[in-house]
Amino acid sequence: MDLGLKGRRALVTGGTRGIGLAVAQSLAQEGARVAVVARRPAHVPGAEVTIAADLSLRGEPERAVAEAVAALGGLDILVNNAGVAVHRTFDEVTDADWQASFDLNVMSYVRSIRAALPHLRASDQARIVNVSSTAGKRPSTSMPDYSVTKAAVLSLSRLVADVEAPRGVLCNALCPGPVGTDAWLAAGGLADQAVARGGGDRAAVLAKVAAGRPLGRMADAEEIAQVAVFLCSAAASYVTGAAWSADGGTVPIIV
Repeated sequence: MDLGLKGRRALVTGGTRGIGLAVAQSLAQEGARVAVVARRPAHVPGAEVTIAADLSLRGEPERAVAEAVAALGGLDILVNNAGVAVHRTFDEVTDADWQASFDLNVMSYVRSIRAALPHLRASDQARIVNVSSTAGKRPSTSMPDYSVTKAAVLSLSRLVADVEAPRGVLCNALCPGPVGTDAWLAAGGLADQAVARGGGDRAAVLAKVAAGRPLGRMADAEEIAQVAVFLCSAAASYVTGAAWSADGGTVPIIV
């Protein structure tokens, strides 16, 4: 199937690792022209532009969008993926923790969208995909601030979809479950954090996470990326305001 992405100009935040990296590479494989932004830039095969920015800071998302637009000559697609998750209890989350989570997980999306919209409105195939989480639909008690911010991403996505529909800008949220990326698997990642909090050994933690999905396993980043690419494509021309689950059946609800 031709997804109509050849020559489309895309910006992917958090695009050098995990889901963002897989999305950037998948878009490039479909012929899109891709810019990625990350706090610590790294080479992304297929990407034309790599931008260094701390998207949690005011002004940085706007600068990243401006640099991507200048390099690509415009913008058709924005994929907001930057974010952070930490295992901790509700009582442990300080005001500073809440603020830091909102600054990266929510405000980076708000600011990137706001900066991108003038350019997206000029496109005949404008797409925004905001990476949320199953935790945005069903809060995780071990990641309270992450869960609340990901719920905010769902609301933001629906709001932007409603506001921008008359201008032809389609906006959807994507809700993965646990994915086998550095967020879970790297040293000090979520698996190690769970072990440190008394969750048993690393293998047992990962086995329990996998068993919590009806499909019995964690996702690969490429599986999530393929859903994102569809939402960016011409094939998704009548899809907006949706919260797409790609969670192996984790959240047992229909919507």
